[in-house]
Amino acid sequence: MALTKGDDFPIHQTSEPIAYSGTDLNFYDRYFFNGYGYEGEDFFALAFGVYPHLNIADASFCVVRDGVQTALHASRWLEMERMDLSVGPIAIEVLEPLRSLKLTVMAPQHGLHAEIVFEGRAFPVEEPRFIRRHGPRAFMDYTRMTQNGRYRGWIELDGRRRSIDGFVGTRDRSWGVRPIGAADTQPVVPAAPMQFYWIWSPSNFEAGSFFFHSNDDADGQPWNRRAVWAPEGAGVDDLVEIADCSVKVDWKAGTRHAKRAVVSLKGQGPDMEVIFEPDYEFFMLGLGYGHPKWGHGLAHERLSVEREDIKLSEVNVHMPHHLHVQALSKVTYRSSTGLEQVGRGVLEQLVLGPHTPSGFIEVLDFAK
Repeated sequence: MALTKGDDFPIHQTSEPIAYSGTDLNFYDRYFFNGYGYEGEDFFALAFGVYPHLNIADASFCVVRDGVQTALHASRWLEMERMDLSVGPIAIEVLEPLRSLKLTVMAPQHGLHAEIVFEGRAFPVEEPRFIRRHGPRAFMDYTRMTQNGRYRGWIELDGRRRSIDGFVGTRDRSWGVRPIGAADTQPVVPAAPMQFYWIWSPSNFEAGSFFFHSNDDADGQPWNRRAVWAPEGAGVDDLVEIADCSVKVDWKAGTRHAKRAVVSLKGQGPDMEVIFEPDYEFFMLGLGYGHPKWGHGLAHERLSVEREDIKLSEVNVHMPHHLHVQALSKVTYRSSTGLEQVGRGVLEQLVLGPHTPSGFIEVLDFAK
C-alpha cells in the first residue's frame, strides 16, 4: 500500500501517490532554520530532511553557547509517510504556509528543550533553479525558497533556559536532487573534477532583508547567482532584484574560511556594497552536512538519537567535513552616497577544489 496522509491534499507532482517522488534515488525535501540576536554569541539552527526513495527522515538541532556547538541528531525510518514532520524529539509545525512555523525540541535525556515560532518578515525569495551535471548525470537539480524572519520562544540547554524573543534569522525550503545517503557504487566516468564554490548570505536589517548567493565554477564565473532586497512586509511584487552583483572574499590565512567579504551591487540607483565581518564559524556538520556519521539520508535504526558537543576553538578547520560553515557576521549595507545600515546575518561558505579569484588551485589547498 502506498497511500498516505499526503494523498488527501492537492499536492501531487506525478501520477504516483505522494509516497513516490519521480524516479531519482537522490530526491530530497528539506527545511532549514537559523536564528541569532542583533548582538551576542547565541545562535541556533535546525534542519529536517525527507528522502522518499531511501525511506528515511532525519533532523538536527544545534545551539551555540559559551564557545560550544551542541548538536542533537535524529534519524528514523520514514515509513513512506511524508506528512509527519517529526523525527524523534525534533518536530516542525506549519502554522501558516509561507509565513509562520513552529519548532519543538523535547529531549530531556539529552539536555535539550525548545519552543520556537518563526514569523516571516516578507514574502519568500525563490532562488533560481540549481542545475549542475557531472557529464550526463544530474549532480544537483533543485529549487530553494528563502525567507528572513523574527523569532519568539525559548531554548533550554542543560537546565539553562534563555528567551530568544527578538531574535532574527532565516529559514529555507529546498527540494529536488542532491547527493544523499551512501555514496554511489558506480561513479560517472570519466571522473568529474572535485570543485564546488558556494556563498550564501541572508542578512537582517531593521528596514528589511538582504539575500545574496553565488555558485562559481573554477574560473570564478557564476553559474547560479542572485541578489534581492526585501523591504519589511514586502509582498512578492515588492522584492527588489539587483542583477549586477558580485562578491569578493578575503580568506583567513591557512583556511578556506572568510576573514571578510564584500558584495557589490550596481544598477539600482547609487552603487552599494554589503560588507560581512564574521564573528565566528558555525560548523554545518552539526546539521548533518558532510557529517561522517549523521550525513543526510544515511541509514540508522528505526529511530536513533544522539547528542554531540563541539568546542569551536578546538575544531581542525583543515578537515574536509569542517569546510562548510555559516559565519555569524556583522553586516554593513552602504551606498556610494553615504547611506549606511548595520545589521547581522550569516555568510555561508563551502569552497572545495580550485577557484582562480581566491587563489585556490588544488582540491584542498589553503589561503596564504
